[in-house]
Amino acid sequence: MTAIAPLGADAVTFVDRARAYTRGGKRIRAAFCIAGYESTGAAASSAAPTAAAALEFFHAAALAHDDIIDRSDTRRGLPSAHRAFEALHDDARWAGDGAHFGTSAALLLGDLLLVCSDELMVEAEQLVPPDAGRAARAEFRRMRLEVSAGQYLDLVEEVAWPTVPTPERAARAITIATAKSARYSVEAPLVLGARLGGADDDDIERIRAFGLPLGLAFQLRDDVLGVFGDEAVTGKPAGDDLREGKRTLLVADTLARLDADAAAAFDQDLGDPDLDDADVERLQGVIRASGGLDATERRIEDWLGTGLAAIDAAGLRPESTTLLRDLAHRTARRDL
Repeated sequence: MTAIAPLGADAVTFVDRARAYTRGGKRIRAAFCIAGYESTGAAASSAAPTAAAALEFFHAAALAHDDIIDRSDTRRGLPSAHRAFEALHDDARWAGDGAHFGTSAALLLGDLLLVCSDELMVEAEQLVPPDAGRAARAEFRRMRLEVSAGQYLDLVEEVAWPTVPTPERAARAITIATAKSARYSVEAPLVLGARLGGADDDDIERIRAFGLPLGLAFQLRDDVLGVFGDEAVTGKPAGDDLREGKRTLLVADTLARLDADAAAAFDQDLGDPDLDDADVERLQGVIRASGGLDATERRIEDWLGTGLAAIDAAGLRPESTTLLRDLAHRTARRDL
């Protein structure tokens, strides 16, 4: 990003915003990438940390764009990118519509972060043998394509929901969670790191066996926190997923347990941006009382158990097994 500095003060501000946007967060993807590399027993190299940074830049880009789609005002306890740029516009008393400027600038911020992500991945590939670099690039490419499609499916689900029969909703929610988050949050980072370390196809198959269920447990925990999480911990207001109308597996598990009238009433409120704290508490109560929360928690524990069993069966070095089991527990049970 240093090449942008000569373009002037406004360009420097843009870069500063990009740098600020990559700070903080859980660094889950980076941790799994490095764990994947270390699981191969390959010699220490900066390839894995560089690829981990590429993943974090990609994640930051996805968040900048996702907050626009979701109309989110906050991210990690701070204004979301488009709101921060809107404030920059308004504080400077520039001409035109501040909200439009904010959205436009945040889109460009996401694009810049994607460019940085790709540059870092190219650098990581060059630090390992060519075959390992090509295999890692293939996984990185697959991950990016799948996340883009998964985000679109998530967008479609919010508007197509009324046309989807109730028995099909859970399966559709799992498909979306897999494409949008589960693979990209856990499985792909693990595979990416392992490929950089020279893992063969059999190794990768064993890694995928625990990467996907752990990724699903991670996403379901994220869904629970999106409804019941503490804002001081998550950085987002409690119940934001309810206001945004997220059609998650938690919601599907809830609606499947409600009678027709109660389900219609819940659906009517879901996605209302004007829900106040009392409304959110009421919907949280419905989710708990219906058994939807308990059902989702059981799914999390089931997927965690599947992932842990696959880690134990993978034949990894003891230190890698210990590290991966620790990461698995941290992702599935975080912020409880």
